[in-house]
Amino acid sequence: MKLSQFKFKLPEELIALYPAKNRDESRLMVVHKKTGEIEHRIFKDILDYFGNGDVFVFNNTRVFPARLYGNKEKTGARIEVFLLRELNPDLRLWDVLVDPARKIRIGNKLYFGEDDSMVAEVIDNTTSRGRTLRFLYDGDHDKFKRDLYNLGETPLPKYINRPVEPDDEARYQSIFATEEGAVVAPAAGFHFSRELMKRLEIKDCRFAFLTMHCGLGNYREIDVEDLTKHKMDSEQMIINADVIETVNHGKDEGHQICVVGTSVMRAVETAVCTDGHLKEYEGWTNKFIFPPYEFGLATSMVTNFHMPLSTLLMMTAAFGGYELIMEAYDVAVKEKYHFGAYGDAMLIID
Repeated sequence: MKLSQFKFKLPEELIALYPAKNRDESRLMVVHKKTGEIEHRIFKDILDYFGNGDVFVFNNTRVFPARLYGNKEKTGARIEVFLLRELNPDLRLWDVLVDPARKIRIGNKLYFGEDDSMVAEVIDNTTSRGRTLRFLYDGDHDKFKRDLYNLGETPLPKYINRPVEPDDEARYQSIFATEEGAVVAPAAGFHFSRELMKRLEIKDCRFAFLTMHCGLGNYREIDVEDLTKHKMDSEQMIINADVIETVNHGKDEGHQICVVGTSVMRAVETAVCTDGHLKEYEGWTNKFIFPPYEFGLATSMVTNFHMPLSTLLMMTAAFGGYELIMEAYDVAVKEKYHFGAYGDAMLIID
């Protein structure tokens, strides 16, 4: 497959700037893989497609306030610092991206907060925009993290072209987000409200929660036409024994296994055995899924509507079938579905 095969015209007004008022009342396009039928529903209608013993696999990663703004010493230039991950808690070392990067060199100091109370020194260049920062902070680690996060804001994707608002702290997060570590939210999980989860439980659906800490690689532009030459960024994932037991039991009983989001699909496809069963896994994955691809576990998938040329669209097309998914995206544009993390949802089912 070629990169250019995933290009489509997306009117800017279809990129969702805000989520639906109620989580489970976004629109839902249901795409039937076997028949090619496309239905238009409301998300809470997902209840009509699942029942006794069916398993939903969710990502319970939690997004932290990763975007902060500081000032460079002497010049006072405003610098955006995007926290990627903590490298060493004791030394207060963080892997970050800086913008504009050309102004930030080893030895520079950055000051954060209205009173410049948080200071960081650049100690390494990692990539063109990547830096290692050492925060100069006296105090215990928990207080440091609290103070650092208080300076940060919810890391909305750049295509959500508006200032961050207080509601984003809760809405750019699923209701079951417990394991801190993501800088990109697994947005397919946004559509599940507490009421909907309860109603699925009443129908005897089962839930499994793995952890995949989604990184900025999801938004990195692909710069090669031949997709086999693209290298994905690695993301940390954990699949524990509880997930294995729930998912494998559901599969052995012949029930549906519905993965919620591309991050979950990437995780289960990293950890699935040749016999179609999941195994425990704790580590990193840089798996890149694009058509054609043989999936080992999931029978259905919930996902959002993704940007043109994105790896997320490619994975969706691999699961639903390239022609059918690109046709569904044409329909979505015509029917004015909303795209992106705060947008509407698609259910791909046999």
